[in-house]
Amino acid sequence: MGYNIGMVSLGCAKNQTDAEEMLALLAGKGHKIVADPANADIIIVNTCGFIEQAKQESIDTLLEMAEYKKGRCRLLIATGCLAERYNTQVLDEFPEVDAVVGVGDYDGIAEIINSALAGERPAVFGHINRTPETGAGRILSTPAYTAYLKIGDGCDNRCTYCAIPLIRGRFRSRPIESITDEARALAESGVKEIILIAQDTTRYGMDLYGEYSLDRLLRELVKIDGIEWIRVHYFYTEAVTDALIETMAAYGKICAYIDMPIQHANNDVLRRMARRTTKEQIRERILKIRKAMPGCTLRTSIIVGFPGETEEDFQELCDFIKEIRFDRMGVFAYSQEEDTPAADFDGQLDEETKQKRLDKLMRIQQKISLEKNREKIGSELEALTEGYDEDNFMYYGRSRGDSIGVDSRIYFAAHGEVKSGEIVRVKILDADEYDLTGEILD
Repeated sequence: MGYNIGMVSLGCAKNQTDAEEMLALLAGKGHKIVADPANADIIIVNTCGFIEQAKQESIDTLLEMAEYKKGRCRLLIATGCLAERYNTQVLDEFPEVDAVVGVGDYDGIAEIINSALAGERPAVFGHINRTPETGAGRILSTPAYTAYLKIGDGCDNRCTYCAIPLIRGRFRSRPIESITDEARALAESGVKEIILIAQDTTRYGMDLYGEYSLDRLLRELVKIDGIEWIRVHYFYTEAVTDALIETMAAYGKICAYIDMPIQHANNDVLRRMARRTTKEQIRERILKIRKAMPGCTLRTSIIVGFPGETEEDFQELCDFIKEIRFDRMGVFAYSQEEDTPAADFDGQLDEETKQKRLDKLMRIQQKISLEKNREKIGSELEALTEGYDEDNFMYYGRSRGDSIGVDSRIYFAAHGEVKSGEIVRVKILDADEYDLTGEILD
């Protein structure tokens, strides 16, 4: 018997691809996937457990979805990172939850549902170094023209602030053949942009091939017909090899877009974070990237308020951001995560100090972003059309320098209809801190 199944997936794109695989597997078992949880017999919450804010969102979502058990919903199932990390504790503290499924066991979701329907409260977890292969494909939750493509899972970096290795295990690459097969299937389904993701994409291949192999993978992916843009998320500075830079510069399909979370620019803070790089090495890699790929979009992430960060350390970070002038930047206040080394460090800072530093850094970046966007006025950019804004009477899309869900938009006027997924050329006429405005070039 098939049931109506609803899914809420939280957190990162890696979690999202796990959810898409689960949905495809369940659909293959005869279940129907529904968008409205009010119409669901079974609701799955694919949780995130990365930082405190994400954990709270997962808890709030479980409680929100539990309300549907007063109506049609028969089962509420917690999957993903929070379910892995807190497993039986979730069942103990949330009587509304009927089953818990960890990150290495989601390929057994259909059988776990059957057990829960039979009256059991299964908790399947603890296999964090296992990468499920469902063989069922995916039901994409992204627009039809864009898809994430997970090339590995887990992480070996052991940064002192991060719980990911505790939740997702050691780094495990997928074989090149498996990735290219999935990319071909995505292309055949109409996907034009693939976004390669892993916790550390630049480490790709070290476990399978004994060397950094992202450049080798990219050279295979560019051969696939139908894929027009290839984007890569999450570069670690020390693994951005010359061969990788040269490969990215050599192929037009590969977006000149590097998302490289540096986290800080003070060498003492970087050392205590257990980052494997220095400010000088970061600067050297960025200069090499910009020389090889003029116009490359550089995105980064920063943590402020790390234990022991002094005013002088923070000022050094501000000065470095002003010097490097990243195109995009996300800033996060340090989150004291249990079971991580940094949680026990001396010098924990108060939340007010963290927030002040975050706000100051964002003001610096907003000024840089406005200046960089204004430099684009008069230029021509490719845009991947995403929709039509009824309020502005304009289409909108993303450039090669903008990833889905995290970056800016280009708004543009057009004389005729432009379909979502269509790649067009736009002349930029105006700019603000985040978005660009222009007109389509016929």
